[in-house]
Amino acid sequence: MARLLATRTLTVLAAALLVSAFALATVFSPSLPLILLLSMADETLPQRLQQIVQLHLPSWVWSWIGIPLLVRPAWLLPASLGLIIAGAAATMANRHAPRSHRRRS
Repeated sequence: MARLLATRTLTVLAAALLVSAFALATVFSPSLPLILLLSMADETLPQRLQQIVQLHLPSWVWSWIGIPLLVRPAWLLPASLGLIIAGAAATMANRHAPRSHRRRS
């Protein structure tokens, strides 16, 4: 029962992320970088995000992961996470699906 709930939760989360990626690509320019979208929400958000990452994580995380994510299109992050979570949900659903054993006659 818990696995079914987890699978359904992951499926809904994946669908929400994929719909939000489509909405971002439709409402804004598909090439709009994530850093500009964050700046439109709050001008200080990218700087605060950098400070939080550099304070709590190793310094290479910001330069190797943070900056490359921020210069990519804004829709790419939710689309990527949605696909990964959809794959996890499909894996969980298939792993514990009952298999029918048919006898050969």
